[in-house]
Amino acid sequence: MVRRDALLLSVLATVPCARLLAQDPVGSIRGIVTDKDFEAPLGGATVTIVQLQRKVESGEQGNFTMPNVPPGTYTLSFTKDGYIGQVRTVTVLSGDVKEVEVALVGDFTVMEEFVVQDFLDLGGGNEAGLLEIRFKSAATLDAVSAEFMRKAGASDAASAMRLIAGATVAPDGKSPVVRGLPDRYVSSQMNGVRLPTADENKRAVQLDQFPSTVIDSIQVQKTFTPDQQGDASGGAVDVRLKGVPDKPFFVSYSVQTGYNSQVTGRTKYLSYEGGGVSFLGRDDGRRNIQEDRFGENWKGAVGVSRQRAPFDIKLGTAIGAMRELDDGVRIGGFATLFYERDSSFYDNGIDDSLWVEKRGAKLSPRTFQGSASGGDFYTGLYDVTRGTQSVEWGGLATVGIESDNHKLSIAFLQTHNAQDRATMAQDTRGKEHFYPGHDPDNPDSPGFGSFGSELTGAPYIRLETLEYTERDTDTLQFHGQHTLDLAPEGATILDPELDWTFAKSNSSFDQPDKRQFGAAWTPGYKVGSFDVPPVWTPYKPGANFTLGNLQRIWKEIDETSEQYIANLKLPFKQWTESEGAIKVGWFRDQVDRSFNLDSFSNFSDNSSWSGPFGEHWTSIFRYQDHPITESTEDVDYNGSIDIDAYYAMLDLPLTSWISLIGGVRVERTQIGIINDAEKDARWFPKGAPNGVVLNPGDADVQIDQRNKLPSIALRADPLSSITFRASYNETIARQTFKEITPIIQQEFLGGPIFIGNPELEISDVENYDLRLDYRPYDGGLFSASWFRKDIKKPIEYVQRIGTFNFTTAVNYPEGRLEGYELETRHRIGHFLSALDGLTLGLNATFIDSEVTLPEDEQADLVKLNVPMRTRDMTNAPEYLFNVFATYDLDSFGAQFGVFYTVNGDTLIAGPGQSVNNFIPSIYAREFDTLNASWTQRLSEGVTLKMQAKNLTNPKIKTVYRSDYIGDDATQTSFTKGIDYTISITGEIRF
Repeated sequence: MVRRDALLLSVLATVPCARLLAQDPVGSIRGIVTDKDFEAPLGGATVTIVQLQRKVESGEQGNFTMPNVPPGTYTLSFTKDGYIGQVRTVTVLSGDVKEVEVALVGDFTVMEEFVVQDFLDLGGGNEAGLLEIRFKSAATLDAVSAEFMRKAGASDAASAMRLIAGATVAPDGKSPVVRGLPDRYVSSQMNGVRLPTADENKRAVQLDQFPSTVIDSIQVQKTFTPDQQGDASGGAVDVRLKGVPDKPFFVSYSVQTGYNSQVTGRTKYLSYEGGGVSFLGRDDGRRNIQEDRFGENWKGAVGVSRQRAPFDIKLGTAIGAMRELDDGVRIGGFATLFYERDSSFYDNGIDDSLWVEKRGAKLSPRTFQGSASGGDFYTGLYDVTRGTQSVEWGGLATVGIESDNHKLSIAFLQTHNAQDRATMAQDTRGKEHFYPGHDPDNPDSPGFGSFGSELTGAPYIRLETLEYTERDTDTLQFHGQHTLDLAPEGATILDPELDWTFAKSNSSFDQPDKRQFGAAWTPGYKVGSFDVPPVWTPYKPGANFTLGNLQRIWKEIDETSEQYIANLKLPFKQWTESEGAIKVGWFRDQVDRSFNLDSFSNFSDNSSWSGPFGEHWTSIFRYQDHPITESTEDVDYNGSIDIDAYYAMLDLPLTSWISLIGGVRVERTQIGIINDAEKDARWFPKGAPNGVVLNPGDADVQIDQRNKLPSIALRADPLSSITFRASYNETIARQTFKEITPIIQQEFLGGPIFIGNPELEISDVENYDLRLDYRPYDGGLFSASWFRKDIKKPIEYVQRIGTFNFTTAVNYPEGRLEGYELETRHRIGHFLSALDGLTLGLNATFIDSEVTLPEDEQADLVKLNVPMRTRDMTNAPEYLFNVFATYDLDSFGAQFGVFYTVNGDTLIAGPGQSVNNFIPSIYAREFDTLNASWTQRLSEGVTLKMQAKNLTNPKIKTVYRSDYIGDDATQTSFTKGIDYTISITGEIRF
């Protein structure tokens, strides 16, 4: 495992390297290129130092910079397709910045097209560069740059996903969704490397761990090509880290603080005694298992309390440099550290459990552990209050060396995230629903009954949860690119190109001492002259009544991976002198996971406590006699996923403007699980709905499958401004460890039960894509795309009924997803010079999806008089919208940005049943986000930035929805509050 000490060593190694690079004084050249005819900045012009063969392109505003230029006299060449080139002679002095202004005149002469690549650049950190990558890509590609992320206020990779056409994140806010397909259909990568994940439910790495500080760009390849991993059905999301900078020695810093309308200044922020996160987010041992207190009371709070809201801050620093040696070799280093404390709070949450008791009836509260007719039952209509505190820190270090034909780089990234969350959920509305007018202070009101006979019907409930987690991810990556000088001069076979990657990565999840407490309350009343006091009694999980009302859980997940990638490209010139290529490659990913769960409870504890509803039983519970003992039903496991693949593909220009790209990838998947069960653990093989004792080897799983994945695509450039792409390819979607293990899996003792299905099969996906890109001018774009996914055996979750209700994963017969993407962006200064610097953009995605239900599920719904043959796919939003406007006022050193996004309605869970009652589908309702930013240059290298995020502050809501129930009904709801931040950033160059 890569340890965090490696990060410190990498940073320390970078510092003397950067200082060495700064010893010899150098100069730089900077300037602006304009269009003389239109008197407007000219982006995309190539500026070349002829003697050094150093090249850069001018940015969208015509600006360019060429740092680290040795003293001397040079010839500068300025060229751009469609313009008459110019040549200038400049003299650069030590430490001098040479200013150059050039105006190019339009011409109809066609010039050769070429692309400039920065030194060891891993992604292209600006929008102009990413657009160029997009236009020249063989596949359908969309991306967002670090520059655009800063303007939009995207704090991490997860929030940046919403800025990309057709992309968003899952309801957990961590894993990507591309074109309506969730994580199992999306390959999440970093610098082309798939990272491990400690998420027990998913295979995708959690993107919220990677702050924008370390990101150069996020690129989403939406069509599969054989050199991509085989499960990239929706797309391959590649987070490109910052590489070695193309500038001399510098040090940068940033400081940010903020205000949230629901958090800052609050004196009754929800937490608990001993809660919160330390400076470095490391537990100090207070949450260790109390092995010396088995059979006794355990230390530590078991319920929530109030305190003053914490203070939020964000810090960052970076150091780096690049230097060109006398022999043309360039070396460089870059390192950055970041630190953030954040918090959130809401007290307006809702979490309601509802069902339909008969067709045509309205939704009504679901009852648990009894029925309304029996008079002894619970409901689940919770009002939720939650406070969350977090600390995140980490760093990135990169070192690289480059010559004309070879590039080598090493990158190390580590992130640590600690989160502490306190939640209180109270159900008082259930009593009011079944006994309208109930007043706990008035024994004569409904809900008391004769001698308190109705008090056990929908009593008040209070649930308190204390949850502390730590997540760590680290990756050490070695990359190499080599051009092999083997082709003879003038040959049609060009120099072969080899690139390779080796990466060793680790991801861990540690949840020490999660505490969950449940209690039900009944008010006091009189029986003659005798006063019966109000009383708190244990609220126990219905699936296991031997449990107590306090559970304390320790969970650890550790996943490591080693990944090897090698690609060989054999370029050639065909009969029209256009360049094509044959490409072959090999891929291997070895993943090992360990899962450990230890659960404890006050088993068979039937005690009670007299007190009013306004007081918490948890305040004195740990001082009473509630001995804690260990569960004997936990199941640990060790799992592995080995993926081996090789591929071959051909990029063949048929004419000077039509290319055919095709090939095949052969991928072998091996998945294995070995369970380690405690003595009373049970498993649930097919035909045993009540379960049987889990003996060693009984529920172990081994899967071995080989897939051939073909791909064919056509690219046409009938005009220099128009690109058309069409493709067909086949991909797969794999199971997760959780989904194939046939044992009881619970987030907590007594919580919702999931049982895996060892017969679950890999899904097959056929993908169809069309895209048309039109560039009317530099920086302008019109784009339209159509896509379709036909899925055989899609993996979906369903509810099953045995001696208890549980959820499992099954293969549905088939599924279909189809949609359109529209995108446009424009520099308004191109049309109206008075508005130069204003850029407007819009993208929209419309998705229609459907899966066919299995016959047994269709039959179950018919029995409930709610027949249904198909439904929407889960996690596929009906539509996505992004609108943005940015305004760069270079003369004032100011920049404004407004960004508005909309996520359409999205199915979260399909319909189900419980005790012969119908539970409708659950949809996430449409919500929008409005962010605004203002950046002001204060002095050379110092910038002030102010941002307002989530200005609309919508309710984040899920609803019950069905054709059989009429209007939607709320399941969950909360708001995040409005964020205001202010930051200072600076850069010092030497």
